[in-house]
Amino acid sequence: MGKKATITVHPSFRIGEISPRLFGAFLEPIGALVNGMMYNPKHPTADDKGFRSDVIAALKDSGLPAVRLPGGNFVSCWDWKDSIGPVRQRKVHLDPAWHQIYTNEVGHDEYLQWAERAGVEPLYTINLGTNRDINDAIYIVEYTNHEGGTYWSDLRRKYGREKPYGVKLWYLGNEMDGPWQLGSWELDPRGYGIFANEVSKAMKWVDGSIETAVCVSCSPLICHYPEWDMKVLEQCYETVDYISMHYYHVAPPGDFGALLGGSIYYEDYINTEIALCDYLQTKCRSDRKMMLSFDEYGSHPRPASNPSYGYSAKANLHRSFYKFSPDTKYSRRDPDQMGSGMMMRRQGDMLAALGNTSVQLAFLRHADRVKIGCMTGGLHALCAADRDHVWKSASYYPYTHLIRYGRGISMQTAVDCETFDIPAYFIDDGTQFKTREGIPFLDTAAALDENAGELNIFVINRKWDGDMSAEIDVSGFAGWKFVEHIEMYSEDLDARNSYDQPNVILPGVNKNTSFENGKLNANLKRLSWNVFRFAKEAN
Repeated sequence: MGKKATITVHPSFRIGEISPRLFGAFLEPIGALVNGMMYNPKHPTADDKGFRSDVIAALKDSGLPAVRLPGGNFVSCWDWKDSIGPVRQRKVHLDPAWHQIYTNEVGHDEYLQWAERAGVEPLYTINLGTNRDINDAIYIVEYTNHEGGTYWSDLRRKYGREKPYGVKLWYLGNEMDGPWQLGSWELDPRGYGIFANEVSKAMKWVDGSIETAVCVSCSPLICHYPEWDMKVLEQCYETVDYISMHYYHVAPPGDFGALLGGSIYYEDYINTEIALCDYLQTKCRSDRKMMLSFDEYGSHPRPASNPSYGYSAKANLHRSFYKFSPDTKYSRRDPDQMGSGMMMRRQGDMLAALGNTSVQLAFLRHADRVKIGCMTGGLHALCAADRDHVWKSASYYPYTHLIRYGRGISMQTAVDCETFDIPAYFIDDGTQFKTREGIPFLDTAAALDENAGELNIFVINRKWDGDMSAEIDVSGFAGWKFVEHIEMYSEDLDARNSYDQPNVILPGVNKNTSFENGKLNANLKRLSWNVFRFAKEAN
């Protein structure tokens, strides 16, 4: 079993307040996510809007706090004005981002009304790609949030929505540095920063209660990072509230260390952006502290491709996205043809759960600055679905544990345990990772909810070849009692939950964990998820 690990949490060492938006999800009309899972008027559970009530009920049950919508690459060519009013009068458009025919049956109002019914806060992304009209940004806030008495707010009322939606957070475009975006600002970061500044100012003059997020580099792996970020943010630091960050970590299939240690690369990205923002705060002589929004992320395995010798990463990036084929076809998705198999299955349930949960723990360790997190596969993680049914994958359990127990103040965790290294590896020309050494096998975070009198410590055992023995020292929390040790693991890493077999992987309570004199002793299963819950004794 090796060296006994120790984890120490003390009430004096706090990181910062945990935002409820930290454990959100991301929604975009890709595949069957909107047309099939969210919307299917032929489904037996469809409500008056054609939304699947079984999906809505599952998401409400999970406690999901927020969803970023309606995209994604999709928004860079989408005109929200074509998606409002009577459905039969709406315009059908090509969506060049995903080569689909988009009918606008699910439009601006439907996205926001679905969010209301699911009990989630909508975090809205506007088109700053093909739409360079500041008036349009004014109009969408007026239509969405203004009480009435103007053309756009009265149009909303005419279309059946009397009260404003009250959307509080608006993203100023999506991945505006990417050559794959229509209307990309890749070659003009300063121009995008100036435009974002004017758009944010205009939107806030319509509704002074809203917040805005500006795009920085869509990935720390892209060749113009972080210079692009600096040039953008220097132009709009005083008018925006968040930077919008995206990152998808990939690892070779079967490389557990590279997959589950991937959170270290997220933290590199976070630390660089914090340093950049704080430098600009000083340069701009500002009293405002910029916060971080990680509104697209995911961690999954992907096989390596052959390197393109003689090409730089930038050349390969453009070569990948500047393709113009006469054979390109656009498809129109029937929501009722979703299929009967679970979507986005690249691996067994347990590894999928641990990979993404490890990223969430990294966000929790930086909760003083990372205030928003929207997992790209978050809706599937909380509500696995096919054409007919919904069920809970293994990812549902750590995700909901963090939603329910990851509240209050993020606490530092001091860890002493065995470590592992990630040798440098290559996935493709633009996706290469440097060597990282001395990564703890135990991935940890903690949350102190003083109002509820709860302390919750989250631990992933990333060790893939054996269990670990651990001692957790919470002796600084005098007068607190141990409540339970929740654990989840699977001996079969290819195992998956399904509608027919929903209980293949479930969390349980470890009754063998002991607690005495402020110290807890536990055995942590290999590749396992663990929650240690403590409560303050009543006086």
